[in-house]
Amino acid sequence: MLTKCICPAALLVCFSLLPLSAAFHAATTHKPFIKQTHLKSSWDDFSYDDDDELLDSGVDADFRAADENDDPVVKAMAGMALDAPEVYWDGEPIDVPVGSQLELSEENVQGVLAACRQEIGTMFGYQAENRGVGITGGVDYVDLDGPTVVVHLKGRFWHQRPTVLQRVGAYLMGRIPEIVDVVVEDEYELTDEANDAAILD
Repeated sequence: MLTKCICPAALLVCFSLLPLSAAFHAATTHKPFIKQTHLKSSWDDFSYDDDDELLDSGVDADFRAADENDDPVVKAMAGMALDAPEVYWDGEPIDVPVGSQLELSEENVQGVLAACRQEIGTMFGYQAENRGVGITGGVDYVDLDGPTVVVHLKGRFWHQRPTVLQRVGAYLMGRIPEIVDVVVEDEYELTDEANDAAILD
């Protein structure tokens, strides 16, 4: 799209191929247009627990897991047989981009954690489609210990539990920079044994 720039020395009109919004900005403010990009979390470097025996065993005697390649509707129908992990906070999610500077408070941690459950939702069992393939895992806020956030992992995850904790920690710290660490209340929660035991719950 053609836009004009005014050169103060010669009052020349020149044309360039700038987008209309950028050209309007440059022409009216005499400042270069800088596009802002809000970054969301990356899915790079995931590892996951691909244990088909656990999936095939079912979460209980009556549950039959869908295959990960099934249609989303099929997975959701299977997942409706299982309860979603309970969430013990009823406030609104605080959905802000990574790099935000939220103050460290219980309210902000709870709100950002609620947004985390949605944005990296494929790691958790809050959606019926995920429960349909045997993912029943959830994350709860436990406490603030100074600048350290304590959480609780529950249910069954496909991803290794330390990876889940790392992703949750990165999400929280990327939006509340005063947080220095995100830990579980019991180290047992990070073990394969805890993940295996969740199938029997």
